[in-house]
Amino acid sequence: MNTIPVRQQRTLNINVLRHNPHDPESTPRMQAFEVEEADAMTLFVALNLIREEQDPSLQFDFVCRAGICGSCGMIINGRPGLACRTLTRDLPDTITLAPLPGFELIADLSVNTGKWMRGMAERLETWVHAEGLEQLDLDVMEAPMEPALAQQLYELERCIECGCCIAACGTAQMREDFAGAVGLNQITRFRLDPRDQRSDADFYQLVGDDSGVFGCMTLLGCEDMCPKDLPLATQIAFLRRRMVAT
Repeated sequence: MNTIPVRQQRTLNINVLRHNPHDPESTPRMQAFEVEEADAMTLFVALNLIREEQDPSLQFDFVCRAGICGSCGMIINGRPGLACRTLTRDLPDTITLAPLPGFELIADLSVNTGKWMRGMAERLETWVHAEGLEQLDLDVMEAPMEPALAQQLYELERCIECGCCIAACGTAQMREDFAGAVGLNQITRFRLDPRDQRSDADFYQLVGDDSGVFGCMTLLGCEDMCPKDLPLATQIAFLRRRMVAT
């Protein structure tokens, strides 16, 4: 009779890059913690154990714990990922954690992705542009949409704005004004939406330069690191074709 092998319990050595930029006496440093691994433990659970039992000053973000909010993005052994979706059993005994680069550091593993995402949304005007929206009658039945197109839009809306694609992007680390895959994904979403009345020329004004679609170096880090497995490179290629034809 086949038996399921019992996994030996491990002691995890978790090294965290600590720094509080709002504290003038704080300097970047690595701090080591030890955590006893449990079955099906996620990195999120391990970090909570550290904060509850060892160091309550450790800062990191979380909301949903289900890979939906995108709050717990961080660099995990050199790669961007979500702490709540990362099982410790898939990692070695020694784990090194750092905040996502490219965003304003709040403290330790906490970064202000919300500020970056809002700035991107305002700059790229990521909302439906149509005449008469200010007099929109909410009691009127919405115009029907082809199921295939609705599914296409839904696929692009699965982005949780976690920032992993920005952290993995070489261009984003060199250019603060680069829209990144998350911004270009949003532009594609509204380009496909039949309710948006903007033309390709209008979208070109938003992303038709090196801070937009032509700044991408096609390193594919965004798609490789996306925790939702979005086809981000495909969206960038689609936009490039549209912008070139404009």
